[in-house]
Amino acid sequence: MTAPLTPPPPPHEPSSHQGWQGPQPAGAAGGAYGQDGPGMKTEVREAAVVTVALALGGVLLGLLWWWLAPHVPLIGSVDDKGRWIVYLKDTEGEQAVGVDGTFTLLALAFGVVSAIVVFLLRRRGGVPLVVGLAVGGVLGSLLAWRLGVWLGPEKDVLAHAKAVGKGVTFSAPLKLGAKGALLAWSLAALLVHLGLMALFGPRDPDPYQEGPHQGPYGTPPAQG
Repeated sequence: MTAPLTPPPPPHEPSSHQGWQGPQPAGAAGGAYGQDGPGMKTEVREAAVVTVALALGGVLLGLLWWWLAPHVPLIGSVDDKGRWIVYLKDTEGEQAVGVDGTFTLLALAFGVVSAIVVFLLRRRGGVPLVVGLAVGGVLGSLLAWRLGVWLGPEKDVLAHAKAVGKGVTFSAPLKLGAKGALLAWSLAALLVHLGLMALFGPRDPDPYQEGPHQGPYGTPPAQG
């Protein structure tokens, strides 16, 4: 008689919880999102600091604008009825355009510098930080605009003309004609920061690039 044929036992197969898991890196037990960043609260706090810092930087922008902007010359006179009139000394001059251009160039420079500083201090970036750059740039530009106007020449041109006398040249109030220049700081900061993040920002690790003997689903079983 022959013994009944008994099929060999099936090879041991790892459970579904073990077969598809590769070795975990050190510190991974703290949670799946432990390496994503400092946390939303920290990012919002850092963005608030950036917003306040850029807004206060508007003081320096306003001082530079008041100092570097060209002066628009005016002249006061009296008409036949004895009324004071004020007119431009040089009707073909481009000083008014130069005032707007000075503010725009300074704002662009402030945007570039602020983006570089923020990137060097906070390389991981984040949406709150980008919002802080945009809002801070607008607030800083608004503060610079109002400060420059306040520090500039007398706003009441008729009173100023009467004070200096008939036919005497005086400077017009500092005025920002192109209100779109108030966005130059924010736009420059966002574009430069985006470029820096694209070129030098941190890269997410590729899960498919593992060691030479390990695939994305763990270490292959030993042969033999």
